[in-house]
Amino acid sequence: MEKTTFPLEERSIYQIYLESQETKTYVIPIYQRNYAWEEDEINALIKDVYDSFAKNKNDYYYIGTLVTYKRGDSVYEVIDGQQRLTTIYIILKVFGIKEIRNRLTYGARKKSALTIVKLNDYPNLGDEVDGGIRNGYNYAKKAFDAIVEESEREEFTKYFLDKVHIIHYKVPKDVDLNHYFEVMNSRGEQLEKHEIVKSLLGQHLNKKDLATFSRVWEACSEMNVYVQQAFPEARVFGSHLHKFIINSFEDIPEQDESDGKSTIIDLLQQPICELEDFSTIEQNDKFQPIIDFPNFLLIALKVTMMKYEGFEPVKFTLDDKELLNEFNKALQFVDDKVEFVKDFALNLLKAKFLLDNNIVHHSLGDKEQLGDNPWKLQFFYLENAKKRYPKNITDNQDIQKELVHLLSMFEVSFTPKQRKNYLFYSMLFLFGNNEHNEQDYLKFLQCLADKYFYDVYLNSECLNERKQPGPNAFDNALFVDRVMNVDDIGNDEIDYRVKFEDIYKQGRADVPLFVFNYTDYKLWKKYADELRGNKTKKGSKERSQFFEELGCTDFELEPFNNFYFSRTRKSLEHYYPQAKAGEGKPLSSDDINCFGNFAMIGAEANSSGSNWDPRTKLDHYSDGKADQVSVASLKFKIMMQKCKDNDLAILNGLLDEREAHMEWDAGDIQEHQKKMLDIIIQRKN
Repeated sequence: MEKTTFPLEERSIYQIYLESQETKTYVIPIYQRNYAWEEDEINALIKDVYDSFAKNKNDYYYIGTLVTYKRGDSVYEVIDGQQRLTTIYIILKVFGIKEIRNRLTYGARKKSALTIVKLNDYPNLGDEVDGGIRNGYNYAKKAFDAIVEESEREEFTKYFLDKVHIIHYKVPKDVDLNHYFEVMNSRGEQLEKHEIVKSLLGQHLNKKDLATFSRVWEACSEMNVYVQQAFPEARVFGSHLHKFIINSFEDIPEQDESDGKSTIIDLLQQPICELEDFSTIEQNDKFQPIIDFPNFLLIALKVTMMKYEGFEPVKFTLDDKELLNEFNKALQFVDDKVEFVKDFALNLLKAKFLLDNNIVHHSLGDKEQLGDNPWKLQFFYLENAKKRYPKNITDNQDIQKELVHLLSMFEVSFTPKQRKNYLFYSMLFLFGNNEHNEQDYLKFLQCLADKYFYDVYLNSECLNERKQPGPNAFDNALFVDRVMNVDDIGNDEIDYRVKFEDIYKQGRADVPLFVFNYTDYKLWKKYADELRGNKTKKGSKERSQFFEELGCTDFELEPFNNFYFSRTRKSLEHYYPQAKAGEGKPLSSDDINCFGNFAMIGAEANSSGSNWDPRTKLDHYSDGKADQVSVASLKFKIMMQKCKDNDLAILNGLLDEREAHMEWDAGDIQEHQKKMLDIIIQRKN
């Protein structure tokens, strides 16, 4: 098979500076700026390497890229990456390494060249000193002394030399350097990690397959549009572009190979060919993605690796800090690298299709409106060459709405673009169930939510001291012998009410965001199952029983009909404020620091009114003065309604024993907590 030879090598720091096979000279040319790294950058580099060292001394740490142009025998002009290369050299001197075989020098900067040579004699650097390099040495020594214990410095130095790797591009002689500089000046100095991954994978393909791989890659990197718009191929997505109908890399339509003189940018960026009907993408076709491209690559990689015997999903990290590490481990793990790269490319394309068409995305615009759910769950549909539009994934509105609620519940609980385990599990389900219907998908998401609640958040072994899931907690709960299992939920021998109250003890504020979002979902689900669609009149037996089980009087059904999971709700609200608790006051800290006194609320609303008493909050949050989206929690609505009920009862003399401003007291808090647990914990014990 004809292979494209890529001018890149993965090199350790030892190989860059200390290997003895060939004495190299790295020359920093005059057109490069002076050394300019400051304390924060140098400290962050040493800290990141140390964290990798402390986590696993066998893991590699990838430090970025170095691009050189060979000017003569063993003389390499550094055209990209000189700041990192200089920083590494300085760190080696801080380590006490006196003899560095491969030289670093400066083509037309005498001060810089002299300072580098004299670092062995620091602080006696002479009269002509490069202040940036001198300061860099000070910063590196300060960071090294502060971060690395003396007893582990020898081992850390060895790790730095052997396990810290850099991707070295040796630019071929036929590369158009002027074009390269133009590109690099417009895009910044360092190549992105995902560009390095693209090159690492692409070097295993011949030119024909590389052209196809590159187009797939670039199409999938457009995270804010449907992949069918960036890659409008009927042979992949059917005549209406709404299905994924291929089963192998070879089924992807071939792309034209590049002709003429190659440049390094050809190896890294092969743009998508524009097609007539999709040459532009209108603003209303775009959406806000829930994940960025580097972290999405890890989702697709983990899905790909699941078919390989011996792969351990619990040891895989869904965090773009580990992007290069995970891809290099995968390449080392597989035997047939060509098959692996093709398999990954196919899965990447399919994963992007499933993400765009089966997972919620947020409509453009940051301003959310009450009753206007910004979460969309729609697939792309091409009716004809001039008419295309998104459609709900099901005509059953009950299923559609619950799917949106479940997926957006997960998303607002796990907003950071890293470590989106729920997204990986959803992808794994969709990959393995090509013929699934929407009812199957709904059942899976319902079980996944319950699995999270019972087997992670109500499992003390999965939680750290702050009651947050520990490393690999979700994978450990979901995988049995590498098979995902969401059907076996909890343990019928466990009293989960007792378990809940034991983990989230009275007096503690460590109740995770997911627990509150799960509670609101269960409250909405109770409404959907018992009242929605029945046109139940106010005062009817069914409706009265519904609100009695919530623990308050009837506050109408609009809050349930209009409810959605807002991205703004990220702050814990003490309904009875912390500032009014303590010795000599009606409620103690233990009384108010519990699940029954908490609700999720927008950060702005919480900061502006956190010290108000419950009655003042009720007036403010109920009369339109507050942003109603930020307080649109069903649990919070029930708490406020109970406060309103008590206020009315006090006015009518039915609660004459309560003190002033005690419309919400310790008894109400405990009763509310009991009512909520009755609803969210429904397992047989």
